[in-house]
Amino acid sequence: MSCASKRHVRPESAFRFRAVSALLPPSPPSLPAVRIEYPPPDISPWIAGNCGIQGVHHFESRRPGPHVAVTALMHGNEYAGAYALQQLLMQPLRPLHGRLSLIFLNLAAYKTFNPARPTLSRFVEEDMNRLWQPELIASAHTSVEMERVREVLPVLETVDILLDIHTMLWPAQPLFLCSMTENSRDLAYCVSGAQTHPPAVVQDGGHGDGLRLIDYTRFNTPHSYTRACLLEAGQHWQKDAAQQALLSTRIFLAQTGTLPSAPTSATSSEPVRQAVVTDCVQALTSRFVFVQPFASGSVIRKAGTVIAFDGQDEIRTPYNNCILVMPNLRPRRGHTAVRLAKRLNNKTGTQA
Repeated sequence: MSCASKRHVRPESAFRFRAVSALLPPSPPSLPAVRIEYPPPDISPWIAGNCGIQGVHHFESRRPGPHVAVTALMHGNEYAGAYALQQLLMQPLRPLHGRLSLIFLNLAAYKTFNPARPTLSRFVEEDMNRLWQPELIASAHTSVEMERVREVLPVLETVDILLDIHTMLWPAQPLFLCSMTENSRDLAYCVSGAQTHPPAVVQDGGHGDGLRLIDYTRFNTPHSYTRACLLEAGQHWQKDAAQQALLSTRIFLAQTGTLPSAPTSATSSEPVRQAVVTDCVQALTSRFVFVQPFASGSVIRKAGTVIAFDGQDEIRTPYNNCILVMPNLRPRRGHTAVRLAKRLNNKTGTQA
């Protein structure tokens, strides 16, 4: 799809240079060892939904308030969010205020999940989290995922506050992603700050290959009352990721006034780490490789440090204390390889 939305990134020349050093690109790393610590949750009792749309459960209060939604299974192999929704749906639900929607998104991909080949059920035909551009939705383009976007869109068009739950292939600490709008950053900051070990909050302008749900126009309009954030709960299929998804969901629903506060961890004395992405590095060749297996959150102290090779190009850090956000150690051509970010001052929200 196209990417007509404005991207908050620096020009490629800030980090991409024709290779001139004597360094030789290393071999690509192996995929991380697959450890499925808990089985995919059985969501069969809730596939039918309760409002005429498969996988969508809607609840209303008699008191006015915002329409709050939690989405899971944007990708069929990322089921920590499905676990969180399953746990909520096993209990009677009645919002204290407003409306609540719990949405299992890519049911078709989830149905194909095979523990023997767990990475292959991310999607059926295309990445559902790159399809949220209004012009694309209104076009003749079709796929399993595109039709599902159109099916759930009428519900999402009325949502005021959204939490979208994901997990990561490569080992990494949980983090919240949000768009460049202040409302969405504040949402992520509040949910993070209510946890004993607050996940980092990272603002970015999205990917070059399509719009995410949190980038959709309704949630990404400056000075709007609507807001959204994306939780990367941890590594795929790890129990800690499932528990992180459930904890963050409960805090999110309590803070929005949707459900009563549940017993949670004590208030943290740790500050919420905040960063803003300045560059989204895309793999332009099939030979993109990092010089070492960086973890998300790695800080490269010196500007100009070579962190990766992309064919004949070197990828260098454009400034001191550059934070690497969610490096994909084996990116496909045309996909995001890593985001480069600067730390934000917690008090002012400005770059530190």
